[in-house]
Amino acid sequence: MYDNCNNQGQDAKKRYTAMRDALAATGRPILYSICEWGQNQPWTWAAPVGNSWRTTGDINDSYSKMLSIYKANIKLGKYAGPGHWNDPDMLEVGNGKMSDTEYRSHFTLWAMMAAPLLIGSDIRKASSATLTILRNADVVALDQDTKGVQGNEISSSNGLHVIRKPLANGDTAVALFNETDKTAKISTTLSAIGAPAGTRTLTDLWSKAKSTTTGTISASVPAHGTVVYRVR
Repeated sequence: MYDNCNNQGQDAKKRYTAMRDALAATGRPILYSICEWGQNQPWTWAAPVGNSWRTTGDINDSYSKMLSIYKANIKLGKYAGPGHWNDPDMLEVGNGKMSDTEYRSHFTLWAMMAAPLLIGSDIRKASSATLTILRNADVVALDQDTKGVQGNEISSSNGLHVIRKPLANGDTAVALFNETDKTAKISTTLSAIGAPAGTRTLTDLWSKAKSTTTGTISASVPAHGTVVYRVR
């Protein structure tokens, strides 16, 4: 990671491009992370320069900050793709100031946005609940899917969000996120997510429960919670 501290006002694009060239000259494979906090809109120029770029200021272990960063980063999906990623900053999962429900939302939303999943807590002290979140291979698989598409919101109203992420094998991931302080029903349809008509299998990637649908996808989602399905 090339950080932006004490940059003395020098042009960000020139600095980060010079470092790209220096790293390339080593002849070694290196993942190059640009961290200028989104100040110079790196999503518009950094794809040929680095592999990821921070899109916002620093995260902290609070639901409000996580939510604000999600809302800023989710809009930038068209700039991301294989080898070049929007980076909404590290994970706060397990640091203790959010609930496990909020941490599951944090982890799920970052995975749906194909964000770098950088553990920001001390895993030597991690609780079993924290490890269960971080070890959810089904959710990690959404993040690391080779199609490389960042999920996008197909609906967002009154704090209820539906995020769609197409996957390499033809499946689709759908996250239903409730940012509000009360349990709410969130719904979408196979048609809305671009899935072919017919009977489709839904796998809840947190509970692992399976169900089928011919049209509607919905769930009762707790306050600050997220339900995520893989639609086959």
